[in-house]
Amino acid sequence: MQVAVAAIVNDRHEVLISLRPDHVHQGGLWEFPGGKLETGEAVPDALRREIHEELGIVVHDMQPLIRIPHRYSDKAVLLDVWTVNAFEGTAHGQEGQRIEWVSVADLRERDFPEANKAIIHALQLPAEYLITPEPGADENRFLDQLCLALQSGTRLVQLRAKSHNEQQYITLARQAVALCHDFNARILLNADPTLVAALGADGVHLSAHRLRQCRRRPLGEEFWIAASCHGPEELDQAQRMGADFAVLSPVRATASHPQAETLGWPRFASWVDGCAIPVYALGGMTRSDADIARHHGAQGIAAIRALWET
Repeated sequence: MQVAVAAIVNDRHEVLISLRPDHVHQGGLWEFPGGKLETGEAVPDALRREIHEELGIVVHDMQPLIRIPHRYSDKAVLLDVWTVNAFEGTAHGQEGQRIEWVSVADLRERDFPEANKAIIHALQLPAEYLITPEPGADENRFLDQLCLALQSGTRLVQLRAKSHNEQQYITLARQAVALCHDFNARILLNADPTLVAALGADGVHLSAHRLRQCRRRPLGEEFWIAASCHGPEELDQAQRMGADFAVLSPVRATASHPQAETLGWPRFASWVDGCAIPVYALGGMTRSDADIARHHGAQGIAAIRALWET
């Protein structure tokens, strides 16, 4: 069953949610408004119709966010989710349903159907994911450059330092965590998941090797879990073990791996379509690729050089 879903965002960065009646499927849980497509109906048309019927507002601008397949015990659904950034009118429950505007940051505190969790993650994640280059010998210069990236607007960072031993990584991570938090940015450690809580980081980024070894989520729901993927099997593994989002690469050739086989946008889109978690495009990405990445189903772009050298 295909369902058109709207994440309606106002100018205070709040999202409109409604409470499902107790007597319906998944009753008593919060949801994002929307409804089933009619025969032959396009998703944008279905959203405009459903939102006007449910909330009494007229949608003016929308863009794709994520497509989520999900199987409940009694039914299978495909949620086709779009972000609504411009609308006319004042929303109210046309069908007597309770509605609320909730800040994006507070969505995790509400009880939603299981299939809605990926929508929350997609709304809370930025369009850019910075992967740090190797720090080199001059860590002060590295931290200065990280500060510049944060000043330019970076809000999600993966600390990657394969050349460091564990103690060197810990020392650097403590400083990077403090710096990111000064800018209200999240930082994930590309390291042993057991270090995350001890260092005050926001989560872990699992390398493809660590992902293959994981059979269940390595940290609690209060932390973010990301995973590096290079094909549909790894994307499936990331979903099974409970990752919150993934990075899929290489979309294009990169300076560090110029001979690696690239995915290209058509293959990227085919693998991401229907993936039940947000996915960033990695490999030869620049900030100018953000729109084309989203057009092909990505949450946004992940990059080293393009986001580091601001």
